Parts: sequence; C-alpha cells; structure tokens
Amino acid sequence: MKKIGKLKKIKKIRNIRIHREGTEILVVSFLVLLLINIPLWYFLPSWVVFNSLVSVLTVSTYLLMVNFFRSPIRRFQGDVDDIVVAPADGKVVVIEKVFEPDHFKAERILVSIFMSPMNVHANWYPVDGIVKRVEHQKGKFHKAWLPKASTENERSLVVIEMANGEELLVRQIAGAMARRIVTYSTVGEECLIDQHMGFIKFGSRVDVYLPLDAEVCVSLEEKTVGNQTILAKLK
Repeated sequence: MKKIGKLKKIKKIRNIRIHREGTEILVVSFLVLLLINIPLWYFLPSWVVFNSLVSVLTVSTYLLMVNFFRSPIRRFQGDVDDIVVAPADGKVVVIEKVFEPDHFKAERILVSIFMSPMNVHANWYPVDGIVKRVEHQKGKFHKAWLPKASTENERSLVVIEMANGEELLVRQIAGAMARRIVTYSTVGEECLIDQHMGFIKFGSRVDVYLPLDAEVCVSLEEKTVGNQTILAKLK
C-alpha cells in the first residue's frame, strides 16, 4: 500500500509543469536571487546570521512564485455534453440570479470562483464550443471577492457558443493584487474543456454566467478544481 501511495505521489508531481506565463519572471527572479546571495556570502562570510536570513527569505519567496505559476496537466474524464466544468481552482463565492449587462442584457445565473494567491491561476474553458466574442474591459482593482468587482474591475469577457446553440459567458476579473489578465481566446476558434482559456496573475476571480434553467452543482464556499469540478448541468 505504501508503494502504491508513493507511485501516485510521483505521478502527481510529474503532471505539474510551470505555466508559460511564469517562465520569464521565474528566470529573472532566479538571477536576482543569485545576485543578492552570492555577493553576500562571498564578501561578508562572517555575517552568517544575516546572510542566512536573507537566503531563507529570498529562496522562500522564489518557491512561492514557483508554486503560483504551477500548471497541472489535467484531462476531464466525464461526458462533456451539457456539462459546465469549473474554469479555475478556488472557492465559490457567489451563486445568484443577476442581470448581465454586457452581452446577454438579461438575467442569468452567476457562479463566481475566487482564486487566492495560493491557487493555480491557469483558467480552462468550461464548455466545448466556438468562441463568439472576446473583449477586454478596463476598470478598477477592487478586492476580487466583492460583488462590484464583476462590473467595475479590469476584466476580460469570453462568449462561447455550444453545440446546442446556447451561449455561455465567462469573465476573468482582476483583483487588488492581480494587474494582468491574459486571454488566449480568439473569435471563431473551436475551444475544448481541456484547453487553457487564459491566466490571471496574483489573486483574482472568474465569473460564469449560466442559463436560468441550468442545474447548479456546487454550493457557496465549496472548493473547485479547474477542469475537474462539475459546475452545472444544462437542460
């Protein structure tokens, strides 16, 4: 049993890679880490306590950055027909009927997932379909879990048309720390559940606007796993 558990752990580690959005910043940060630590230990070898403290702080910060930019390799194993999967890792902070003002201009069921800095920040497509609209909207940087963040914060909008003709809107929202939203979607392209839709840096939120007759399969405060947790079932 111990051997099986160890093999599962090794397999899990192998399925984690560094997201392309983090490659440049991690390389630069690693060079900065070396530039700070090597001169300290070379020119001030007697300052053991101070040098050790600086080394621990810089290495810990770097490891946190590596953790933030991790990108697990995931494949949804279930039936994708009429299923909406979570587009992000995080916690469900909103489930309510709201008026969507940008595209539908009508009521929809809003499900919001808040991503803390410790969550994976890659975003997946929640459904299979065709990308019908992509738009970046400038705005403020309120804390991502606040209700007004959906309509006032910096955000990107992606509308996906599914095989049944129904449209789904996904909105990436910047938070107080997140100042950059990356969206890979282009109008007219086919999108699949297992593909990355984008990436948001350092704490943020993803909103999904569902049809009113959708059956929501998550509850408030529930933790989600991007590309794995079933968010809703469509009629």
